[in-house]
Amino acid sequence: MMLLHPQQKYRAFESIELTDRTWPDHKIRHAPRWCSTDLRDGNQSLVNPMSPERKLKFFRMLLECGFKEIEVAFPSASETDFLFVRQLIEHDLIPDDVQIQVLTQARRDLIERTFESLRGAKQATIHLYNATAEVFRRIVFKMSEQEVTALAVSATQYIRELCDQHPETQWTFEYSPETFCFTEARFALEVCEAVSAAWAPSENRPMILNLPTTVEVSMPNIFADQVEWFCRNFSQRKNVCISIHPHNDRGTGVATAEMALLAGADRIEGCLFGNGERTGNVDLVTLALNLYTQGISPQLDFSHIQQVVEVVTECNELPVHPRHPYAGELVFTAFSGSHQDAIKKGFAARKNQQHSYWEVPYLPIDPEDLGCNYEAVIRVNSQSGKSGAAWILQQNHGIDLPPKLQREFSQIIQQRSDQDGKELGQAQIWEIFCEHYALKQEKLRLSSYNSFQPEQGLTEITLSLNGQNVTCTLQGCGNGLLSASCNALSELIPQQIQVLDYQEHTLGKATSSRSICYLQVQLKGIGIFWGIAIDHDIGKASIQALLNACAQAETVIHIPEPL
Repeated sequence: MMLLHPQQKYRAFESIELTDRTWPDHKIRHAPRWCSTDLRDGNQSLVNPMSPERKLKFFRMLLECGFKEIEVAFPSASETDFLFVRQLIEHDLIPDDVQIQVLTQARRDLIERTFESLRGAKQATIHLYNATAEVFRRIVFKMSEQEVTALAVSATQYIRELCDQHPETQWTFEYSPETFCFTEARFALEVCEAVSAAWAPSENRPMILNLPTTVEVSMPNIFADQVEWFCRNFSQRKNVCISIHPHNDRGTGVATAEMALLAGADRIEGCLFGNGERTGNVDLVTLALNLYTQGISPQLDFSHIQQVVEVVTECNELPVHPRHPYAGELVFTAFSGSHQDAIKKGFAARKNQQHSYWEVPYLPIDPEDLGCNYEAVIRVNSQSGKSGAAWILQQNHGIDLPPKLQREFSQIIQQRSDQDGKELGQAQIWEIFCEHYALKQEKLRLSSYNSFQPEQGLTEITLSLNGQNVTCTLQGCGNGLLSASCNALSELIPQQIQVLDYQEHTLGKATSSRSICYLQVQLKGIGIFWGIAIDHDIGKASIQALLNACAQAETVIHIPEPL
């Protein structure tokens, strides 16, 4: 049961004193170095760790996305991990511009096993970690600060010795004080100074200092203060790469990473879609695409993001949430009527834009940039307004409903969705559209028509009809095609026919494209009806739309004598 006074059990994290912080005024202007830890940190968090086949499939997908640093294994922890590293090296599966990384604890036997796994690698990063946080020192390992520092330095010296014995490999050394975010700032600095002194970083002896938030314990701005303070005070800042490794226990992993970049971090370790222990590692996809939406190239390629989702889902045996940023099934989907209307108008405005900037309300990124189409941008349920169904028809059939018709049809769709209690798919919407506006009715079908103008301002027409209830030929005249058709139909339909609205457009850009006609008709004493028809001949479409409107009315049809 939750406590009424949680302060009796939990205490607030003590923030670092940094009154002259500068990071809030900084801007992110370029992508960080990325390191995927999916195959190590992500893999060790799975219910069913990946088989070698799944790991290799994941590795190849990471290469396709453009990752240049990949932590592939914890080779001293399992035979599977060890053999996977050997497979990558022995089968020459690592591109020359890609650096694999492996993790090891600060024990000589584990370090030796790690080096054995990397035998023959062209380049590799040895990632060493040991526990530095006070709670680990006191509760888990019962070690003093001096003992923790001595362990880290001894392991670093041994790693350097083994690296020197294998000059055929280009080595990078990475050290993580575990866990930096709740290690005392003073001691975290001390142990990192001692480790870097043992490694002696230089251009030819690269070093990464990785500052993990293995468990989030504070707001992200506090971590940013810690990173800025560390970068200011670390004596060899210019000679090392400062990396961060955020987890997501407070749900702020992405914010933590972005603020840490402002504070001076150069590199980020994480997983695709945030897989990892407990609530997961920071999500590299979200971070990369956040940069992309700000006009910054992330140096990663997610042009086919659904394929990435499929591989990650298959290999991790974990789903990607439908609301996951950028990648979820529903992230580009609007059900709300007001959202749909704004999105539809945003797309319409893009056609007339003088500049190329993306400005579509509710869509921070163009789905097409990620290999997604616009079909799922607007979906229709009982919450949808007039733009929802209209968008579906426009995107799937090229139909651009007039505003009055949009409003009418949206009410029909909303009633149907309320009745069914679920979302309506595009096939259902098209079926309802055709049914309600009689596009496929068989009562009154136009077989053919002939028209001519005996004099200016006058049109004579002959209609041949062939339907369920009528087969006949009608004649009429008027001041235009529709006027003449209405007069011709008076021989068949006793009610006065008045055309209230007429609109038409083509359904494509080619000269051979079909045209659609929207016709609003009043049958005196009965009601007002919309008729819609599609045909290659706009004249035929107009007359058929008139017939479709009339066919909806409950009226008496008088079958004339054959001419």
